[in-house]
Amino acid sequence: MTSAFLTGKDGLPQISKDPNASLDYQVDWSEWLGADVITASTWTIAPAGGLTTATPSFTNVTAKVWLSGGVAGQVVRVTNRITTSGGRIDERSFNVRLVDR
Repeated sequence: MTSAFLTGKDGLPQISKDPNASLDYQVDWSEWLGADVITASTWTIAPAGGLTTATPSFTNVTAKVWLSGGVAGQVVRVTNRITTSGGRIDERSFNVRLVDR
């Protein structure tokens, strides 16, 4: 991850990002996976518009995405959904609070 996450009001991890910044964010699935490995990874943003994803990638145990743009004052939920070689599907979400720095 590019910076420290805090816990947001909804209980999800939350991080602040400047709308002008383009930064990479990673989810480490290693504890949850055990001996299983990631075979597919997708990223979604809600609400759509403003914040954009680029260059998604994954390894056997991590998933990464670059986030850029956004509108100051918005809080956007970013969700990573993975599929594993064992056929499991799960997702993890975090919030990005957009602030001018």
